[in-house]
Amino acid sequence: MTFKRPYSVGLAALAVGLFAATAAYAEPTVNKGDNAWMLTSTVLVLLMTIPGLALFYGGLVRSKNMLSVLMQVFYTVCIAILLWALYGYSLAFTGGSDFIGGFSKAFLMGVTPDSKAVTFSVDANITEFIYICFQMTFAAITPALIVGAFAERMKFAAIALFVPLWITLIYLPIAHMVWYWAGPDAITDAAKALAAAADGAAKTAAQAKLDEINADAGWIFKKGAIDFAGGTVVHINAGIAGLVGALLIGKRVGYGKELMAPHSLTMSMIGASLLWVGWFGFNAGSNLEASGGAALAMTNSFVATAAAAMAWMFAEWIVKGHPSVLGALSGAVAGLVAVTPAAGFAGPMGAIVLGLVVGVVCLFFCTVVKNSLGYDDSLDVFGVHCVGGIVGALGTGILVNPALGGTGVMDYVAGKIADYDFVAQMTSQLWGVCTTLVWSGIGSAILFKVVDVIVGLRVNVETEREGLDVTEHTERAYNM
Repeated sequence: MTFKRPYSVGLAALAVGLFAATAAYAEPTVNKGDNAWMLTSTVLVLLMTIPGLALFYGGLVRSKNMLSVLMQVFYTVCIAILLWALYGYSLAFTGGSDFIGGFSKAFLMGVTPDSKAVTFSVDANITEFIYICFQMTFAAITPALIVGAFAERMKFAAIALFVPLWITLIYLPIAHMVWYWAGPDAITDAAKALAAAADGAAKTAAQAKLDEINADAGWIFKKGAIDFAGGTVVHINAGIAGLVGALLIGKRVGYGKELMAPHSLTMSMIGASLLWVGWFGFNAGSNLEASGGAALAMTNSFVATAAAAMAWMFAEWIVKGHPSVLGALSGAVAGLVAVTPAAGFAGPMGAIVLGLVVGVVCLFFCTVVKNSLGYDDSLDVFGVHCVGGIVGALGTGILVNPALGGTGVMDYVAGKIADYDFVAQMTSQLWGVCTTLVWSGIGSAILFKVVDVIVGLRVNVETEREGLDVTEHTERAYNM
């Protein structure tokens, strides 16, 4: 990592994690352009989930399970929104401990149209309600990704119970650990006060204040891990949970023996395209300002995605003798996943390399590794999101290097970009990756077991063969 002690808590100062500015600091300004961009980005992220992810997943399952997937995704969005407003935002983005926030903003107490949330620039804020809604969409899409791993065989009652438990006990702590920090205004003001201190007693007091502010951050954040838009919080988090669920629930009836081809690649094409469009809100919106940083994240989201789609398609063409639409779509999603943590840190050429690498790596995991181990990850949630997220998180530690066209990491105490240290930065990235894998992997396994005891995880064989649309929801996606 690039910062030097005792300023290590500012290592990941460009990671997405903010809290409302308080009266203890100079009143910051709100830029209407930034507000407008963040309003737009928030809607774009919702577009990723409904209809984007819902249609992408729905097209990949058999027609008898189309509505069940749509229902699972739609339910997940609705319950996540409600939980976020009730206590999710407070637990993720207020102080409390290194691992979870507190309840000071439960039920959005104290938040008004005049409340502000900090961005990555000193004295530049956005309206806090906008930030709440923006992060709300992240909390909604993350558990929605999980359902693709065990699609076509899990009870809706189990989904209905698992999702709120997972959001509360897995997503919120990870979001807090990775993204919560005091913000640039608090750190800069404390650093200025320390520099202006005239005597020993004043310097001691000012240093104590700076240390207190630096300590008010998530555990992974203080380890120095950088994650621009959710490689750990969203993709690795959801991907490992999906794999655990697929293993515990078991394979679909007839898996490996019966044809289980996607019923509508046309629908999946529409969904994947909406995902790409919405992802600009996901990545470029995570800059929190309508500035050059957002433009960089947008550029990287274009080129990394295209590179990954081409890498997967041509690799499949070479290995299997034909390029497939599904391969190109899967590659594009893998590219979007990998560039998510790197979007605001890598240069465009670095993003292209990242896309080329992740396209091939994810293809390998979704074919060779999956077939060798024999697990039934229905829609390749682990192979694309977890593996792609790991490639992206580790790649971010390399591509942030200014010598490779990266932005470097801002040290708000020193007021400059810090020197790049490969070993320190990669160690920090590994802390983020491994912590997420362990927390989500073990925690999800426990939650699946609890849900299994309460309502049961899986439908019976007859229900599965008939299809979940009719048996679980008494509806059909198509009546012809």
